[in-house]
Amino acid sequence: MNHWESTLRRLWRDNTRNSHVTHVERLARGDTVSEDWPEWTPPSVRKRLAELGISTPWSHQVAAANLARSGSNVIIATGTASGKSLAFLLPCAEAIDQGGTVLYLSPAKALAADQRRSLADLGLPGVRAATYDGDTPGQERAWIRTHANYVLTNPDMLHYAILGRHAAWAGFLRRLRYVVIDEAHRYRGVFGSHVAQIVRRLRRVCARYRSEPTFILASATTGTPEESAGRLTGLPVRAVSEDASPRAALDFALVEPELTDQPGENGAPVRRTATAEAASILADLVGEGVRTLAFVRSRHASEVVAMTAQRTLTDARNYDAARRVAAYRAGYLATDRRGLESALRTGELLGLASTNALELGVDITGLDAVLVAGWPGTLASLWQQAGRAGRTGKDALAVFIARDDPLDTYLVHHPEAIFGRPVEATVLDPANPYVLAPHLCAAASEIPLTEEDLAVFGPAAEPVLADLVDRKLLRRRPRGWFWTRRERASDLADIRGSGGPPVQIVDAESGQLLGTVDEAAAHGSVHDGAVYLHQGLTYVVDELDLDEGVALVRGASPEYSTWARDSTEIEISRPLKEEVLNSSATVHFGEVEVTRRVVAFLKRDIRTGAVLGEQPLDLPERTLNSRAVWWTLAPEAADRLRASDIDLRGAAHAAEHAAIGLLPLFATCDRWDIGGVSTAVHADTGRLTVFVYDGHEGGAGFAERGYAAARDWLTATRAAIADCECKDGCPSCIQSPKCGNGNDPLSKSGALRLLDAVLELP
Repeated sequence: MNHWESTLRRLWRDNTRNSHVTHVERLARGDTVSEDWPEWTPPSVRKRLAELGISTPWSHQVAAANLARSGSNVIIATGTASGKSLAFLLPCAEAIDQGGTVLYLSPAKALAADQRRSLADLGLPGVRAATYDGDTPGQERAWIRTHANYVLTNPDMLHYAILGRHAAWAGFLRRLRYVVIDEAHRYRGVFGSHVAQIVRRLRRVCARYRSEPTFILASATTGTPEESAGRLTGLPVRAVSEDASPRAALDFALVEPELTDQPGENGAPVRRTATAEAASILADLVGEGVRTLAFVRSRHASEVVAMTAQRTLTDARNYDAARRVAAYRAGYLATDRRGLESALRTGELLGLASTNALELGVDITGLDAVLVAGWPGTLASLWQQAGRAGRTGKDALAVFIARDDPLDTYLVHHPEAIFGRPVEATVLDPANPYVLAPHLCAAASEIPLTEEDLAVFGPAAEPVLADLVDRKLLRRRPRGWFWTRRERASDLADIRGSGGPPVQIVDAESGQLLGTVDEAAAHGSVHDGAVYLHQGLTYVVDELDLDEGVALVRGASPEYSTWARDSTEIEISRPLKEEVLNSSATVHFGEVEVTRRVVAFLKRDIRTGAVLGEQPLDLPERTLNSRAVWWTLAPEAADRLRASDIDLRGAAHAAEHAAIGLLPLFATCDRWDIGGVSTAVHADTGRLTVFVYDGHEGGAGFAERGYAAARDWLTATRAAIADCECKDGCPSCIQSPKCGNGNDPLSKSGALRLLDAVLELP
């Protein structure tokens, strides 16, 4: 019996309505297929790997290495812990043996540092590897530019610090043979679109130094990997997706937390939260000595899960286990993150509650179990997170814990939607003009743009260049386009979509820097009066100074949590597509302008969730130019619903929430990537209108996917509402955890009638 089975038995209550475990999928151990080393493998590499116990490679490693070595761009799209690093190490080591250089890109500093540590452990002769990121001391950077032949960095540093100073990197770039793009599935949406343009700029700068590197991409299993990789690099790419590595047997449980006795908003039943359930399971597993990683959906949740698990273990007088649980998230200082990674790797920590910052392939071996509290946005991410368990080859446990949310509830009751589906294709749009424009400026500042360069950036480049000339950001000359400003052109691109420099969170009493938060998120998380959690300690924000980029906090123990409320307005800038669904309803896609503002915050009792009060806030508006899908209902159809005593505002609002919850089934997105607005009569359409928009400047491709699948999407939305057992609506169907209006008004019956009219159902 595996040592987590007692925890599973506690969760499983056969033949009861409140059964926690709705399904267990048993995934068998995978067989391996090995091959001989490629004959061109450097003897020093083969010898060193043999010393480490690696006698033969797996067939997918050989296939990918041979493709790269032959000059084909290749993506290795295989499972977690399938040895992708070795696949790209082989050709890279040979290239370095022959005097070439390698550039390695990862989406997070932690992964680059981990890869650097692995290279150091290998100790390959002639490999001078170095990490070049924001934490690299200035005195080391000159040595790296001159002497390193394997540079590990991230897209941010490539964008801000390398391409703009390419002359200082001339020797490295001239000898560049391979560019490795690790965790390529993470480059999606607007961030992925920015990285796609950074890669195009890199190709252009390399051409200046007469090099044409081969691209090797490593990715979790993903749909249409060739297409996604081709869109990211702008080049044809071959895919290797047949995984020949050994896989541990995995018990994958789906868990729905039980209903509580507490009534929620509008008297709806409330389920125990996914974070509370995750904390309980984490405490149980750690108490049994099971090394466990719990993935949660937010920084706040990571703190809450760790604190709750510690408290549970302390109450059980298991003090040693309580000390071996911690939280891990972005916003911690780099030294704190490295310390936590090391403690989990060595076994000093038994349990860690983490945001998706640890989803990447950081080498944390020996994990027995992974908990996933809330849908992580995509199947690719779910399998990437679950795959962190069983890395030592032992049998493993993965648990998906549903939030009280339409999509999560649907998934735990429809396991075929998880275990019977191929993973999604990655969505990115390098032609997004809000993405393309700043990178054309950056490219022109690096080397003046010519007509021949336009093919690198695609057909959308020419009209965007004309606009940049009109805005006097670029100047057109006979020899091409030139950057006209003194400031750095790279500063125009906000590649992570943070909306500005991060806000520093400072303890007002000690002056200690606790962490950081994106400027866009600061409005809702560290506003005046907000409760802020950090490594098990509670603070209250005294002042948020957006001009200085600082939030001053003080230690406190309030008996309440805080929840920001916002208001959102939307205007249609330019309709692009429309499709008539029936005589009363039409679905549209186009460009919109969204104006948002955090207007107040609620105080909620931490024990009961009851609202204790509301305080207004005076924060600036934020404007977003994006793309949306929206559907409208003809006035005569709306009048018929109104005549049947349907509250149109509540009906539209409920349908909006449910549609946002279900869109991730049809687009590679998370509900936090998108937003919505609904109204009984919109000023631009003159009709009842429900909008769902991309929450990123210029759009991210998610709303367009919704438009393309509108009928199926809205049909699934109606089914999710109708199948829910509640009477008047609950978080499992129409209530939203991110609603800025406090989930008011909402009408479940009205949403069903409205969607019937939109879909022309009897």
